[in-house]
Amino acid sequence: MVLYPAIDIKDGNCVRLRQGDFDKKEVFFENPMVPAQRWEMAGASFIHIVDLDGALKGHGVNREVIRKICSRVNIPIQLGGGIRSMDDLKEVFDIGVERAIIGTKAISDPDFVKNAVETFGSERIAVGIDAKNGMTAVSGWGEVSNVKAVDLGIKMGNLGVKTIIYTDISRDGMMSGPNIDQTRNMQSLTGLEVIASGGISCMEDLEQLYVNDIKGAIIGRALYENRIHLSVAISVFERI
Repeated sequence: MVLYPAIDIKDGNCVRLRQGDFDKKEVFFENPMVPAQRWEMAGASFIHIVDLDGALKGHGVNREVIRKICSRVNIPIQLGGGIRSMDDLKEVFDIGVERAIIGTKAISDPDFVKNAVETFGSERIAVGIDAKNGMTAVSGWGEVSNVKAVDLGIKMGNLGVKTIIYTDISRDGMMSGPNIDQTRNMQSLTGLEVIASGGISCMEDLEQLYVNDIKGAIIGRALYENRIHLSVAISVFERI
């Protein structure tokens, strides 16, 4: 299981939100480079970055900050937030991002996902499925659609997608544990590799994901509050 330390960027700062609420923002680092280098030193094999402003506004906002991170760390970056066009994809790959996450656009324009996979390859394209009560949320989690999360996952698999980042919004930033059942269902019913996100608070949560053969886990607030020590978690769940 690959562990992905998370860096969420808003207004150029490294922040954490609670349940995706932009009004419930806590700044942990004014310079996101600091946690990026910290997670690299701790042994991370991948870093998960979200441009929160980009997700809200529908276009890349913190690209320069992200470019600097890509240029100064030697591990791959996966990026989500505001990626809505082929030009956006080209731009993020040009600044050094290894894998791009398509979110809202996956619902409104499935052909975009198909073209992205065909152009850049399935290893470089992932789809973010953010769910509330089993339904897919869009536009920076500001709206809940009428599309079932699992149905979207199946559709994305049919378009050539291999990797899904699955977030239960109700758990995100709440330290309440991941939604194991829905995450397991997403992986088993779609046949895709699922990276779990939202609510991971302790080593026991990671253990539950691991024993259910979930392929990856994004860890956010638990790292910033020292509830999980990344180097220890990596030694237990990633390097065995």
